[in-house]
This record gives sequence, structure tokens and C-alpha cells, in this order.
Amino acid sequence: MPVPVFVVDSFTPEPWRGNPAGVCLLDVPRDDAWMQSVAAELKHAETAFVRPAGDGYDLRWFTPEAEVDLCGHATLAAAHVLWAAGRLPAHAPARFSTRSGALTARLAGDGLIAMDFPALPASPVDAPPALAAALGLPAAGPAPEVLVFAEGLLVPLDDEAAVAALEPDFAALAALSVPGHGVPVIVVVTAPAERDGVDFVSRVFAPAVGIPEDPVTGAAHCGLGPFWAERLGRDALTGRQISARGGTVRVRVLGDRVELRGEAVLVLRGELLV
Repeated sequence: MPVPVFVVDSFTPEPWRGNPAGVCLLDVPRDDAWMQSVAAELKHAETAFVRPAGDGYDLRWFTPEAEVDLCGHATLAAAHVLWAAGRLPAHAPARFSTRSGALTARLAGDGLIAMDFPALPASPVDAPPALAAALGLPAAGPAPEVLVFAEGLLVPLDDEAAVAALEPDFAALAALSVPGHGVPVIVVVTAPAERDGVDFVSRVFAPAVGIPEDPVTGAAHCGLGPFWAERLGRDALTGRQISARGGTVRVRVLGDRVELRGEAVLVLRGELLV
């Protein structure tokens, strides 16, 4: 039987912006190799595989090279598809069982989808010696501040211009190892925003799982939210990921959880024939 497949641009109200995600709606289980092959074929940062289970859905995420434990933009895309395809009524929340536990999404008005995710607070760690050069930071500068959280490394810089100017060595980033933590899945670089209506900016690099620069990363904001909430003294924040495509993630820190809000645009629907 053909498998319905969709492409959704997440964390944006406009097509061709934000982060594109593949979404496959499954009626029967598929093996890991099949899902990995589909993700490699679609070549998006992540492809979500959604299958009914109990009163909700099983949800798994694959990059073109590996399965990941948590993905925000593909969860946003999966929920958007369930409502757009008539699998869920608009008033019903999308409930997902994932490798990161139970996640939910609901329509929050004004085109926004609100998702309940785990908070991933960061703690200081010694900077890997190769990190500054791998990110393209000035060789003569001080060692960067570095924190570690569940998804990888968090590197705060002084200003937005420094984040925008980075030209990383992706092979060097993929080879990084943090003592006691192994190879980071992602490296998140952030700074205070210098634009109206935005609290902080970020860029996210994940070459270790086949994504040189991720356009907009929901999972990173599970760490960015608690980090900036503590530094700025408020729980509701707006982050802008300043990749080439760009996207906006609204974050509210709620103890050990975070609410991530964003918009989504369906740009393609079709069928997998194999």
C-alpha cells in the first residue's frame, strides 16, 4: 500500500522558510532500515514517522544518517499534518509516544501550534580544545564559555553579529568529543538579540548526524529556553534562529517542561510507492 508523505516548513508562516520536515503517516509498523532509507531519500534534516498507538501516536525521527532522541520541528510538522489530513479534529491535541517520553501538541490560535517538551537545562563544562577553531572563532580570543545539555553543547557569545559571522569547519565539529559526554549531537551558538521583538538568536550545527547547519531547531530551544530565562529573568521568550532560511520559536519555561510555539506551512503531499 502507498504511504502518505508530506513536507512541512516548520517555525515559519511562509513557505520556503523555517525548517522543512518530512512526515510519513504509517498504518502498520515499518522496520528501522526502511525508515532510515526513506529519511535518506527525502534528505530533510528530519523525517517524522507517525503511527496510531492507543489514544495517540508513536513518533520517531530520522535524519538522513541516524535516528535522534528528540526533534521539535518534525514534531510540529507531524501535528500539523494530522490536523490538515483530517486524522485529528482541530480541537483534539496530538499525543505522541517518543524516545523522549510523552509529547503533546495543540492548536493555540493565531496560527500557532503549542508543544509540551522536556526542559533541558545546561551546565558548565570545559571547552574542548578544538571547539573555537572548529566554530571559526578568532584564534587570539579567550576560550569560549561552554555548557552541556542533553542534545549537545551550548556556546554563548557576546553579540548577534558574532553568531552571524561564524564560518564553521563542519568536519572538525563532527569530530569533537567532550570528556564524559562523548560526541555532541548538536552545537548551539547563541547571543542576545539586537532586533525588536526577539530576546535571543542562535545557530545550530549538527554535522555528526549529517546536518551541517540546521535551519530551525526546536530541541535546541529546550536548552536555550532555561538558559536565557535565567539570564534575562523571565520565563516567556522569543528566539530567532538566524540560519539562511530563518525561523522563530516562542518559548515558555514551565519548571521541568518548556512550551514551544511556532507556525507551520504544508508545502507538499504525495505517496511513497515502495
